[in-house]
Amino acid sequence: MLIIPVKEGENIDRALKRFKRKFLQTQVLKEIRQRKEFTKKSEKLRVKKQKAAYSENLLRNSQ
Repeated sequence: MLIIPVKEGENIDRALKRFKRKFLQTQVLKEIRQRKEFTKKSEKLRVKKQKAAYSENLLRNSQ
């Protein structure tokens, strides 16, 4: 559970902005979306390899 202490005299919009930022950093939404459907270990590995190949290709082409 996220706890955002609101300082005395602080604007509520500023506190909400801090809450949203902290919520995104915890990656709760990402985890919820991943748990929605089951992905096999081999499928995860394949996607990881594809991402690595893509990023390596970007690095090679930029030089």
